[in-house]
Amino acid sequence: MIKVLNKETIDRISAGEVVERPSNVVKELVENAIDSGATAITVEIKAGGLDMIRVTDNGCGIEPDQMKTAFLRHATSKIENASDLDSITTLGFRGEALASICAVSETEMISALPGSLTGNRLIIRGGDEISFEEIGAPAGTTVIVRNLFYNTPARKKFLKTNSTEGSYVAELMDKIALSHPEVSFQYSMDNRSRFHTSGNGDLMEVIFRVFGRETAGSLVPISAENDRFKIAGFLGKPEIIRSNRNMEIYFMNGRFVKNNFISTAVEEGYREYLMLHKFPVVFLNFSVDPSKVDVNVHPAKLDVRISDQQMFFAFVSSSIHDVMTKAEMIPENILTSDADKKEFSKESAKEIASGKNPEPFEAKRTGLSGVESTVKAFSESVSAPFKSSVSYNFAPSEDAASVYDDSFFEDERKDVKTETVKTVESDSFQESDAEGKTDAEVFLENTTFKQSQLFEDHLLDADKRASYKIIGQVFDTYWIVQYEQQMFIIDQHAAHEKVNYERFVKRIHAGEHPTQMLMPPIIVTLTGAEEAVLNDNIDSFRNIGFEIENFGGNEYALRGVPTDLFRHSEKEMFLAILDELSENPGLGSFKTIDEKIAGMACKASVKGGDRIGFEQAEKLIDELLTLDNPYNCPHGRPTIISITKTEMEKKFQRIVN
Repeated sequence: MIKVLNKETIDRISAGEVVERPSNVVKELVENAIDSGATAITVEIKAGGLDMIRVTDNGCGIEPDQMKTAFLRHATSKIENASDLDSITTLGFRGEALASICAVSETEMISALPGSLTGNRLIIRGGDEISFEEIGAPAGTTVIVRNLFYNTPARKKFLKTNSTEGSYVAELMDKIALSHPEVSFQYSMDNRSRFHTSGNGDLMEVIFRVFGRETAGSLVPISAENDRFKIAGFLGKPEIIRSNRNMEIYFMNGRFVKNNFISTAVEEGYREYLMLHKFPVVFLNFSVDPSKVDVNVHPAKLDVRISDQQMFFAFVSSSIHDVMTKAEMIPENILTSDADKKEFSKESAKEIASGKNPEPFEAKRTGLSGVESTVKAFSESVSAPFKSSVSYNFAPSEDAASVYDDSFFEDERKDVKTETVKTVESDSFQESDAEGKTDAEVFLENTTFKQSQLFEDHLLDADKRASYKIIGQVFDTYWIVQYEQQMFIIDQHAAHEKVNYERFVKRIHAGEHPTQMLMPPIIVTLTGAEEAVLNDNIDSFRNIGFEIENFGGNEYALRGVPTDLFRHSEKEMFLAILDELSENPGLGSFKTIDEKIAGMACKASVKGGDRIGFEQAEKLIDELLTLDNPYNCPHGRPTIISITKTEMEKKFQRIVN
């Protein structure tokens, strides 16, 4: 039987389209305050916004006889008819927010008109009016929301911790404060002030207060316009690029928006300045004719559609490229220590002179912007280096049990298949030469690489180590080892990477996480989203050696770091871990925090093209033999391939099938 739902049920269902969590409530109330012409807005929350949300403004107030009407569904002062939707200039216009909020909470509104001696208070609980009375009140409007979702326990059950929900509100307030620097915003959580902007109209001042000195000091202003579009704001220099898009902050006509098309246009302008899988820090406001923008795409009003997309894309990307081309991009104080300078001058000069190519998978690894010049120094503490100019320092592992987690890199792993060896006629080599390949390349391409046999026969065994004979190094990358009737070819980078990875993860599992205390501590300014990630994973951070505590507002003191990270871009690595966790919140601490740091250790491995001596190669092989699975690096590339004497003789036609 089909039935018409009652008003209470309809209100609860409709509320879900607008109010999913406390931050949605804050967004709607603050946007109403801005639309009222307020120049000062205060937001206070308790228990993540579930116990209490209070938004106070000094705007125009609401007429007493209109206060009840404001809580009716689709009641608004922003538009009058459908044609008004074609040119919306206010932040709100649906008339759904207050009705949705009061349906799932106890809502109190106090409002007074400018110049009035008194105001009025209206209390509504679950959509039903409780009281309406005249009281003394300052000009403006205050809305207090208590016991959010008290009558919808199913929705409340899926919310996160109070601190995390509060951080979502903080992130929202960051965006709103940036979108309206002409308004003074004050935000406090559980009686702790997070930030307070002056409202003087200076966007840089807001950025400084919200994101800190370092971010504000690494920005380039942009201002460009044509007959259709205008762009204004700040572009981050490449030295502060991030691992996700959380710091790409966009506004359309003063409204905070998230739009993949805009992100693509901005990143196209940055294309020459970004590493692969890295994203810029930007604060941009786009001014577009309201009739050319559709903000009525979703109830949350976060997405927009723009007409003339091709022209918009070209304007944005070219404007950003022009600014970046003319800006001074040399970072200040890039070499932070004498050790860094020494490593940079010695190793970077060598790499530039050699002109060697990056290792396979290098672009996919979890490297960090801003720390490339310290990777070599990082390797000295994470693992033993193999440079011939540095003494070798490997300590054999006491426990040969592998702690390799197959699932973490399975998306990047490639199966190594055994191929059937066939006799190759001499003319096939000539044909390959004509295609630009050397005899050696063709030889390796047509040779069986018996990874499976290495497993089955346990040829790589510490007990058989005495029978191995190191022949030498080719191409400054591969080591040739003879064992009985086999020839092993070992990729020094993949092998060192595997050794580093296994050692680091083994220590993680063993609970060996020594902390190096910092004096003075490193002060880090976090966004609301980063605070949420940190609060959700604070125990995991502490378990691996980080010591972190709140330093006031949105600043945190990094007082201790894992010993292996000491003096090696601790702040950048800490932020990179937060970025990884925010991108993959469901993977758990092991696959994000622990593996992120292990990936950094992998990146510090000796590279192809680096010359290492026989002694270092022998010790690398010794360490490799202690692993249960020495056959693949963490990204799935083989560390070792095997060619038998029989296969060699077939190639030289000593044996003919």
